[in-house]
Amino acid sequence: MPLNIVVCVKSTPNTVNVGLDAGGKLKLAGIQQALNPYDEFAIEEGVRLKEKNPGSTVTALSVGPAASEGALRDAIARGCDGGVLVTGPEFESGGGFAASYALSLALKKLHAAKPVHVVLFGKNTNDGGRGVVGGETAAWLGWPGLLSIKKIDSIDEKSAVVWRMMEDGVDVLKVALPACLSTVKEINEPRLPSLKGKMASKKAAIPQWKAAELGFKAEEAGDLSPVVTTSFSHPPPRPGGLKIEGATPEEKAKKLVDALVERKLL
Repeated sequence: MPLNIVVCVKSTPNTVNVGLDAGGKLKLAGIQQALNPYDEFAIEEGVRLKEKNPGSTVTALSVGPAASEGALRDAIARGCDGGVLVTGPEFESGGGFAASYALSLALKKLHAAKPVHVVLFGKNTNDGGRGVVGGETAAWLGWPGLLSIKKIDSIDEKSAVVWRMMEDGVDVLKVALPACLSTVKEINEPRLPSLKGKMASKKAAIPQWKAAELGFKAEEAGDLSPVVTTSFSHPPPRPGGLKIEGATPEEKAKKLVDALVERKLL
């Protein structure tokens, strides 16, 4: 039973060493971007579903600047059949909430051309770390949305049985399709890009969809973010650890116990 699968991905900084300017803004110019590592698990799951269901297709979808095309090509190298980039200045001011709205508009367009069965997301991004874009996108679409999915047990064109991680165990749920599913790292082990995939990714044509094509109104972008980040700051440096001195192991052990008792840790 062929499935039409979409995987939403994001291009994020490929380093944690991001500087700040005098105004407390991130200095992203010149920072190398890469596919968000948590999206690798969503891509792998989409490709596995395609392999289990002959005739299925997997499309990578991203919202961001033109440089985000690199993340889409990485997704194609890992097994996706193609990619679509939603880009333009309208999508740069609203943060993750506006991104989920833009994703929903793009998914509606894809769904109108060929019905989408399932949309996969990584559990979160390694920059903002919100972990709710999958749920927000589902809400915009009016589709079921589930987070923390560790296994897709079975799937057909109408429904899927999934395992959802909980603090005290696992929920086994049957969800009607189309639906948005946010995966966790426990769902699989992502494969490395193949040589064939890399060659395909270089040749792939990545369509770029603009705001006008999706009905995205520029004046709405600023109103779509419930939280506005005014500045960033680095976390305070961690204090140095306590070094236990002593002439013998016994003396060191006694001093360690005394230090723990003093701190009420024993």
